Amino acid sequence: MTATNSTRPVVPVILCGGAGTRLWPLSRRQHPKQFLALAGKTTLLQETVGRVGDAARFAPPLIVTGEDHRFTVVGQLLDQGREPGRVILEPVARNTAPAVAAAALVAEADDPEAVLLVLPSDHVVGDTKAFLAAVEAARAAAVAEHALLTFAMLPDRPETGYGYIHLGPELPGHPAVRRVAAFVEKPDRARAERFLAAGDHAWNSGMFLFRAADLLAEMARHAPQVLAAARAAVAGQTLDGRFLRLDPQAFAAAPSISLDYAVMEPTDRALTVPAALGWSDVGAFSELWSLAGRDPEGNALLGDVVALDSRDCLVRSDGPLTAVVGVSDLVVVSTDDAVLVAPRGDAQAVRRVVERLSAEGRQEVRQARRVYRPWGHYQSLHAGERFQVKQLTVNPGARLSLQAHYHRAEHWVVVNGTAQVTRDEEVFLVRENESVFLPVGCHHRLENPGKVPLELIEVQSGPYLGEDDIVRFDDAYGRA
Repeated sequence: MTATNSTRPVVPVILCGGAGTRLWPLSRRQHPKQFLALAGKTTLLQETVGRVGDAARFAPPLIVTGEDHRFTVVGQLLDQGREPGRVILEPVARNTAPAVAAAALVAEADDPEAVLLVLPSDHVVGDTKAFLAAVEAARAAAVAEHALLTFAMLPDRPETGYGYIHLGPELPGHPAVRRVAAFVEKPDRARAERFLAAGDHAWNSGMFLFRAADLLAEMARHAPQVLAAARAAVAGQTLDGRFLRLDPQAFAAAPSISLDYAVMEPTDRALTVPAALGWSDVGAFSELWSLAGRDPEGNALLGDVVALDSRDCLVRSDGPLTAVVGVSDLVVVSTDDAVLVAPRGDAQAVRRVVERLSAEGRQEVRQARRVYRPWGHYQSLHAGERFQVKQLTVNPGARLSLQAHYHRAEHWVVVNGTAQVTRDEEVFLVRENESVFLPVGCHHRLENPGKVPLELIEVQSGPYLGEDDIVRFDDAYGRA
């Protein structure tokens, strides 16, 4: 028996891009905010996937991300015991319209009647029950009316950082659904206050629901260049294990445009579900402060921090002990390699810092001291002339590539777990408090055969210590 649109699982499409700049130094270009645990113990990506984890309601998600983030995405899902449906790799960033078009084409090829739920990976939704109810209301209207649904967040303050939806009349037969009277750009403070007082405007959340076929039909009408580029990119796809790689040249030809501008604003099929979901896009430190638990003085304190005689501050340390005394309305963020101090209400402060650091070519904008790899992560502990010390953490069951370095030798000292080491023709175990020497040019591999993370100290020595001094001969992650 073929499932109907009202019973078949909705296909989540999770958009996992981002520049990683608005919450610097917590987020970086190589590790944007969806990979961080900002509002709980799990990351924003893991929370997003968890909201659509009911197999009776939802199919395995389609995730759209970039080359640099592919292994982080898969690793975070597998850490939760979740298997992604497919991971679509964008060769270049082209905003949300081309990304969603490609996902819709992939989903429609699997099921011509597929219903898609498009979700950013970096938002917070506090009320999952209300979220699921809104999804059901949107699906019923999308199927019955061949409509494109947005989710409008009922405002609780005159926010100037979001676009708005002017709510039209109720859709007959669908009491939870309204017509879209207009999309409104981010307002100034006075206009936002009028919107809040009138009660007929809501925040545009950037979440959508529609049949794949209906989206593609409207895209053909309103954004044919986007659709043509996406079709060519999907037609020229290559499969790399769980990754679907879009054709680079075809995808790069797509205009860089959001789904709102490309389709939702010009279409006459836009509907919306207004809802109160406890939603935030966590786009600034002020929102992170609002989401966090606060002490009686209004301080949100996260990590190894101390606040004395201070009020209404966000103080977070992912590294050293951080203390503030006699201050108010500040953001203070410490990491292993950077410290930010800024007024809590100045949403542009971080942008200005990132622009300055980018102009100076600072590495701290691109990545943190901890660097994530498909097998785990490493971070630099100390470096000098002709030597460098790193800490490596290898996930259980993971292994590095079989590789060689032609300019450096390495010592590995195991401090936790057991390592299986390949060194030329030898394969042997190295246990805690044991070490191994890898001379220049030898073929070597590191594996974690155990059930706990393998941690070791790596001491590199030689005339050149760059990460590009790696020749891979065999690699489980397709990098050889």
